Amino acid sequence: MPNRIDKSQPATKNITRILSTLSLLVILAVPVFGQTLFTYDGKEVSKDDFLKAYRKNNTAQKNPEKSYRDYLELYIRYKLKVQAAYDAKMDTLPSQSSELQTFRGQVVENFMSDRESVDKLVREAFVRGQKDIHLEHIFVGLPSGASPGDTAKAWQKITTAYEALRQGKDFGETAVQYSEDPFASANRGDLGYITVFTLPHDLENVAYSTPQDHYSRPFRTKGGYHIFRNAGERRSLGKMKVAQILLAFPLHATDSEKDLVKQRADSIYKLIQRGANFAEAAKEYSGDNLSYQTGGEIAPFGVGRYDPAFEKAAFALGKDGAISAPVLTPYGYHIIRRLGREPFPRDTSKEVLALLRQEVMGDSRIEDAKKEMLAKILVQTGFSRATVNDDDLRVYTDSALRGKTLTGISGLNEQTVLFSFAKKSKTVKDWIDYLKVVHQMPGGEGKRTRKELFGQFIQSSAYDYYRDHLEEYNKDFAFQLNEFREGNLLFEVMQHTIWDKASSDSASLKAYYDSHMDKYWWEASADAVLFTAADEKAANDLKARLGQDPGSWKKWIELSGGLAQADSGRFELTQISVPGKTHFSAGMLTSFVNNPADNTVGFAYILQVYPDRAPRNYKDARGFVINDYQGWLEDQWIGELKRKYPVRIDERVFASLPK
Repeated sequence: MPNRIDKSQPATKNITRILSTLSLLVILAVPVFGQTLFTYDGKEVSKDDFLKAYRKNNTAQKNPEKSYRDYLELYIRYKLKVQAAYDAKMDTLPSQSSELQTFRGQVVENFMSDRESVDKLVREAFVRGQKDIHLEHIFVGLPSGASPGDTAKAWQKITTAYEALRQGKDFGETAVQYSEDPFASANRGDLGYITVFTLPHDLENVAYSTPQDHYSRPFRTKGGYHIFRNAGERRSLGKMKVAQILLAFPLHATDSEKDLVKQRADSIYKLIQRGANFAEAAKEYSGDNLSYQTGGEIAPFGVGRYDPAFEKAAFALGKDGAISAPVLTPYGYHIIRRLGREPFPRDTSKEVLALLRQEVMGDSRIEDAKKEMLAKILVQTGFSRATVNDDDLRVYTDSALRGKTLTGISGLNEQTVLFSFAKKSKTVKDWIDYLKVVHQMPGGEGKRTRKELFGQFIQSSAYDYYRDHLEEYNKDFAFQLNEFREGNLLFEVMQHTIWDKASSDSASLKAYYDSHMDKYWWEASADAVLFTAADEKAANDLKARLGQDPGSWKKWIELSGGLAQADSGRFELTQISVPGKTHFSAGMLTSFVNNPADNTVGFAYILQVYPDRAPRNYKDARGFVINDYQGWLEDQWIGELKRKYPVRIDERVFASLPK
């Protein structure tokens, strides 16, 4: 409502101004080793703290010394007010504690990742994304829960393959002979091109660390042993966006059945060439259950995501809208239409890094960053493992989970400490309670061993402890938390000391007005009704009715169905929005003024014009009086605080502030 004027606006604007100023001043007093700029009540404020607040608020001016001096006064006033709030024990108010805990819960997760480790992964992804690698692969699998014998057997097989390569045997032949990849006999271990985010991070690490035309040493993952060969590199092709029509092979299709599928694919391809709509054809014929309803569109993909033949055909399409002939893969025949291509970015702009960060955070590699963070957390929180016999703990745990209590097992009981942090210990009871929760979760323990579960118990406990004590370990979090705490205290002390008193002490307000009435004047003004309509049609309808009977304006507002609002009173002419110069006269309806912020339309009905400057009575001036009285009260209060908390500024340090 651009033309609605609150007649208490001066006081409202003053509070807004104060809150705005205070929000700028809310900064954290974290001890910083450096020069002391000023002291108050025996407390030191460093030059570095002051500069942090000054720069955060972007108060730089042409005259830096004056800018520093002005801001220093605001900063000192802020510090004194917050100290007054602390002395009044306002930080112990239930509302303050509750709001602080609510805020803490809202922001704490933003600090529960190791930004340094994530940034490292983002930079790594950017570098790797610049090229694609043609990868060949030999794989020897391990069954789940592999025994030492299974592991030894698999290791023997992969090392035999590795020795064959060292003796000069062709990689493809070696893959056919030794690899347990079910496709190896057909593709000779050739995986085609891969790029960043194609493989699990541990496999990607090996692929990108293997030089071109070289093969890696055998390496192990949970699934088994691998050897990679870097068969070639090229500049990244980026991502392709396509739509497809899949003519799928029946399960266990015979050659004759596959021929029939090919004939059908060729027929559909010819229909599209003659002008048939690709999206409609996909809806009617495609066997891809995930994409047929969207006209065959699939999410953008890079190399290594789909079958090499499919990718090769897709990336070979030279322009948007190009359509491939049917492409054979193990799944059937694909007709591919190019929709667009996204090259991998070549610069590290903020936007590029932000998008890469999203991919990293959604990828399994984020677990690597979590492992690095856990290692740091265990060091920071003073983690210490107690000496407890694993077999005894297993027996005690199994008995407790069955509802039995054992005694005499090397002194174990519920209160036995298993590990501890700086200010908290975890006991056998905590471990058993954790397992009970795990058992109640979908999947329960699953295939995880007790050793793995105990490791997860340590990890969960470490994260919980770190989260609960985060301000002790993360300066940025401590900064933000203290910023919120002191901002709330500032509001509380100002409300109690200044704002409530200024708005409720009618006698003092009237006395202030009587002493300063020569300050409060009406400039050229008018009695008017300001209208705001939801759109131009509503404004025209309202104006037409007002033209017939302007005195019934309240009635017309009610009949507008909420499409129009009005505010009546005396307004200075500069407060009435009009398009250009307007000669105001009684009875006029002003021209429309469009407000682009919300697309509303405003105009005014002028009742009476007061062209000359005139004094405001107390009622009309009350908003301004509250505004000025608040400022007067605050100045008096600051004077008292400066006497209570003497301020000492080190002018030599002030003079050393950077110009």
